[in-house]
Amino acid sequence: MSGETPTERREAAATRRRWVTLAEVLAVAGVLIAALTLWSNWSERSADNAEKASARASEARKDQRFEIRAVAAENGDSLMLLRDEKHEIVDATVAFPTALGVGRQDALTDQIQRSWFEKALLKATDGGADDQAGRLPVFITVNYTDGDATRSASGIYDVIWQTKAGGFLSGRSLKLQGLRVRQRGGDQARLDAIWAKEKPAA
Repeated sequence: MSGETPTERREAAATRRRWVTLAEVLAVAGVLIAALTLWSNWSERSADNAEKASARASEARKDQRFEIRAVAAENGDSLMLLRDEKHEIVDATVAFPTALGVGRQDALTDQIQRSWFEKALLKATDGGADDQAGRLPVFITVNYTDGDATRSASGIYDVIWQTKAGGFLSGRSLKLQGLRVRQRGGDQARLDAIWAKEKPAA
């Protein structure tokens, strides 16, 4: 038998229990730290993957989207709808304000022709100054290719125009100067409301 007293044995046993308890606490703490580290790593990877997926989806939507743009011919008699390197225009239609009395037109050559609405617009602005400038709202729908798929884009756009005095016999002339987006989407009712509010004073 050892020479330890009962008190010493109790203190030694208590010390051993404290060490066992401390070891258990450290083990549990180690497990918790490892779990937190794993969760943090997983969370960071998930957030990174979600961000990359969102960026890819955004890029895919951007690639699919077609922006309707046009440039005016030098003589001002038409606006040429522009293609881009990723999309080809299949067909395009142009709708005019109902009050103007011009029917829907198909841009078969990707052009908005002055002749479609020249007489109607000159009549609508008759009685004012010969030299005027303004905007004619139109509703454009374009079907275009996106890889093997065909998609559609539409919106209300302003045809920028200008009239000039044409001399004693020729009267006024109309020139087209450009195309500017007003809103994406829309319909005939919205187009008519814009024209009713903003049409030139005759």
